[in-house]
Amino acid sequence: MSTTAQAPTPTPTKAPPAPIKAKQRLGDRVFSGTALGAGIVILVVLALVAAFLFIQSLPAFELDTSDNHILKGESFWSYVWPLIFGTLWASFIALLIAAPIAIGIALFISHYAHRRLAAVLGYIIDLLAAVPSVVFGLWGGLVLAPLLQPIYAWLNENASWVPFFGGQVSSTGKTILTAALVLAVMCIPIMTAICREVFLQTPKLHEEAALALGSTRWEMVRMAVLPFARGGMVSAAMLALGRALGETMAVTMVLSPSAVVTFLVLTATNPTPIPANIALAFPEAHDTGVNTLIATGLILFVVTFAVNALARWIVARRAEFSGAN
Repeated sequence: MSTTAQAPTPTPTKAPPAPIKAKQRLGDRVFSGTALGAGIVILVVLALVAAFLFIQSLPAFELDTSDNHILKGESFWSYVWPLIFGTLWASFIALLIAAPIAIGIALFISHYAHRRLAAVLGYIIDLLAAVPSVVFGLWGGLVLAPLLQPIYAWLNENASWVPFFGGQVSSTGKTILTAALVLAVMCIPIMTAICREVFLQTPKLHEEAALALGSTRWEMVRMAVLPFARGGMVSAAMLALGRALGETMAVTMVLSPSAVVTFLVLTATNPTPIPANIALAFPEAHDTGVNTLIATGLILFVVTFAVNALARWIVARRAEFSGAN
């Protein structure tokens, strides 16, 4: 008998399940639309501000500046360069002073202090951020500057070999270093609050693993907390730097305007930041002088935008090396 091989019966293929569509409620749609609208409004306002600054700044870039009472015949770039230097120099000194203090306070609150003490310190730091800049300016000009003047004289006498401490010491103490110290005090609350929250987000397993391997608390912080929070610390520093770049009243009440480029921090002749120059010169500005001050505001806008873009690049570049990954 011959047997014929039967072909295997094909198994029926199942159709892929239809994707499950989440039911959207009215509240979800309202929230989504509101968030999208808020983001669009921010972009539109930013574009309008940039367009306004650019259009109003065009008369300041004209070659003939003989009728401009602010430029007084010099080019716009010759006028604005010392202001750019003063803005960056004062902000850099302020960030150099504020960053280690803010990180240290944030670490103490998040990993060293008792819970009740940490809560009290956190409230105090947050309250510092609510103090108006005028109050900081009055404190810097009337209290801090006379208090620091003898210290400046001592530094000039005993440490004049440091290039920054040379020159003729100011008799009032109102120097670029005093202004930077005031800015540092204003930046510390913002940077401390952000760093504290970032430090508290460190995975507990990372901290416990480091301690289980025999690390001290500082070694645990150095190996587990700081690598995880590196991007957040950079973001906090750049946010604090943004406030220092745009601060007006505090610097205006401490410094006297002078269009110079100098690295000396103890003399009475100090570079002036752009915001302080605008605040001091705007009441008497007219005609093309107003456009000149608006043009310096455009330069400050570009500088601030560039600083934030640099911070975003640093954070994105460091994200793959973070302890979170």
